[in-house]
Amino acid sequence: MKGFVFGKFYPFHFGHVALIDAAAAQCSRLVVLVCASYSETIPLEIRCTWIAKHYATQPHISVLGYAYDEADLPNTSVSSREVSAIWARVFSHLLPDVEILFTSESYGDFVAAAMGIKHCLFDRERLYVSISATQIRGNPYRYWDYLPPSVRPYYVRKIVILGTESSGKTVLTQQLAAYFQTRSVSEVGRDLVAQSYQCNAELLQQIAQQHAQAIEVALPYARRYLFIDTDIHITDSYSRFLLGQSLRIAPWIYKANNADIYLYLDNDVPYIQDGTRLSEADRNRLHDSHLAVLHEYQIPIFRISGNWQARWEQALAIIAAYEETND
Repeated sequence: MKGFVFGKFYPFHFGHVALIDAAAAQCSRLVVLVCASYSETIPLEIRCTWIAKHYATQPHISVLGYAYDEADLPNTSVSSREVSAIWARVFSHLLPDVEILFTSESYGDFVAAAMGIKHCLFDRERLYVSISATQIRGNPYRYWDYLPPSVRPYYVRKIVILGTESSGKTVLTQQLAAYFQTRSVSEVGRDLVAQSYQCNAELLQQIAQQHAQAIEVALPYARRYLFIDTDIHITDSYSRFLLGQSLRIAPWIYKANNADIYLYLDNDVPYIQDGTRLSEADRNRLHDSHLAVLHEYQIPIFRISGNWQARWEQALAIIAAYEETND
């Protein structure tokens, strides 16, 4: 039996998962139809990708996207025979061979009747998962646990901590992640290179790739923010400084590194040589290289300076200002 589920999935949440799972258990083939108005802010492609990723291991579930103009089709959840009949014509055109519709809404009866197929009503009272997409859009971080892992990266804001050696990046990254009760991504280079002067082009390429992969792996498990120690621009700066050449970096690596906030730690704290770092003089020249590369790429950095407590307070203030502006 071939069935379908339709909705905005704006965003996709565990209430939708419960409905789709129930429908999939009763069908040999199930189509999840994502209907997105042109006036809505989350693109159709992103919503389809969320669902496709979540059900990637279930080949009998497929995802179909449908974009529409509200001037042509009504955007309402009100139960109405007239509205249901309009949408039923669209669904019959898109899915002419379906036999059953699964919804959690009373208008499902109207839609199915107009299509001449069966309707299975699932959890209309929202007893299994009591949440709505409207609630999540209003405050996704309050309802974070209702978002599947495939959706969470969309709402995570990436904050990168940049700077030269012995500027406190690692400690600040870990402190911020602990304070905001979320994940962090450590600097991969320290695991791959025993001593900074030993870097070569091959190692820097490995660092770039593994760091980007670590960011992608961590994103679904972060809450609100993901704090990242160092980024691709700093790796490129090392290449220019040590090897005299820029790295050739795949576009996906740059995309993975793209962040919402860039905190740059100045080199005005005591230099500590731990046996792996550049000399203090080279550290300071590398600082200039970092700033030049970031300027070249037009990265909007927030420069942080002063003692450790001052840096902590400045970082929190920058994040708080970002929240006021963007939430």
